[in-house]
Amino acid sequence: MKTVIVTGVSRGLGLTLSAALIAEGYHVVGVSRTESEAFSALPTSPGYASFEPHDLNDLEGVPDLISRITKEHGPIYGLVNNAAIGLDGLLATMHATQISEVIRTNLEAPILLAKYACRSMLRARTGRIINVSSIIATTGFSGLSVYGATKAGLVGFTRSLARELGRAQITVNCIAPGYMRTDMTAGLLPEQLDQVERRAPLGLPAPDDVAGALLYLLSDGARRTTGTTVTVDGGSTA
Repeated sequence: MKTVIVTGVSRGLGLTLSAALIAEGYHVVGVSRTESEAFSALPTSPGYASFEPHDLNDLEGVPDLISRITKEHGPIYGLVNNAAIGLDGLLATMHATQISEVIRTNLEAPILLAKYACRSMLRARTGRIINVSSIIATTGFSGLSVYGATKAGLVGFTRSLARELGRAQITVNCIAPGYMRTDMTAGLLPEQLDQVERRAPLGLPAPDDVAGALLYLLSDGARRTTGTTVTVDGGSTA
């Protein structure tokens, strides 16, 4: 059974991705600050889930986290860098500590997780790294400049890392979800979400739609797909 690390699994998109992976027979190692009741209640067949607590704002603890996972669960096949925070606010009024926290959690932590997780993949000469970016990386959004910068950074990181790891048959890709009605968009006014939805000819995507893209990128069918971004936004950026 292939082991896939998923970050930010306590709720929202990470929880949905975990459930989809379990349904396809993967062993999910979920990483969040605390284990939610929803995650602990995930099915145990045909795959199953384990949990490792970690606050991704703690960068120094990432090496030990990956070491602990490989010792307890064996080789890592996949890494899904999903966890992110988006502190709304105009850049001019954001505190420097808030800026640093967003960058650490959204960009530095995924880079370090990939650094240590790919060592297991290099030994096996196979693996999948999927970074969850956002359409905001290319479209922008007022009040989310730092968040957008981190998501754009993930895209650039993905492209270069794909070249580094490709000879070992390890793929590195991004998924860029559009606006979804989740906790991340709860701060938007209803009229703002309605306006976004009107620009999407297929309607706003759901977390299940993003899970479909993830399952493809993890599959054998995507063995020649690397360094790219799969956009799941209902067509809003078409």
